[in-house]
Parts: sequence; C-alpha cells; structure tokens
Amino acid sequence: MSETMKDYSEKRDFHRMTMNSEIELTDSNGVAIPGICRDLSGTGMQLYVERAFAEGDEIHTLLPSTSEQFPPFETVCRVLRCVPDGDGFLLGMEIVKVKR
Repeated sequence: MSETMKDYSEKRDFHRMTMNSEIELTDSNGVAIPGICRDLSGTGMQLYVERAFAEGDEIHTLLPSTSEQFPPFETVCRVLRCVPDGDGFLLGMEIVKVKR
C-alpha cells in the first residue's frame, strides 16, 4: 500500500465494516432492485447491483434484519460512483438519511 493510500484510509471518520448481505434498493420510479451490500460505514456503503445507476441518483435501501433484536436498516442514499464489476456494477453510496 502506498504511503498516500495509507494516509487517506487512516483519515476515514468511520470504520468500514465488510459485509456480504442481501439488500433491496428502490429507485426513483419505485422499482425494487436486489443487490449485495459489500461494506458499510457510518457515512456510506458499497453495493453490487446488476444494472447501472447515474452519479447523483437517489436510492432508498433496505437492509433486512438478521436478528429479532435489531430492526431493518433503511436509508436514503446518493450514488457517488458506479463502476462495472463482472456481470454487474459496484456503487459507491453516500448515506443521506437513515430512516430507521
């Protein structure tokens, strides 16, 4: 890892938690799209989806609960980047609002 990369990663305000959880996205037209949440932090998430989104698109997400003790995690996110990855796309998402 280069010194520049190391410096940048250490400046993150929130720890990034690696996941591989199913997540449901809803686009601005109300269409539900399945995806995989690859990682999650206090300010954003990285998602794998089968279709491209534009930078700036607002998407609602629902991460189902894995336990009775925790409610589902619902957010409104903004697409920061969308890059091809295998048969789909990796989305860099900024969490704009946590619904619950």
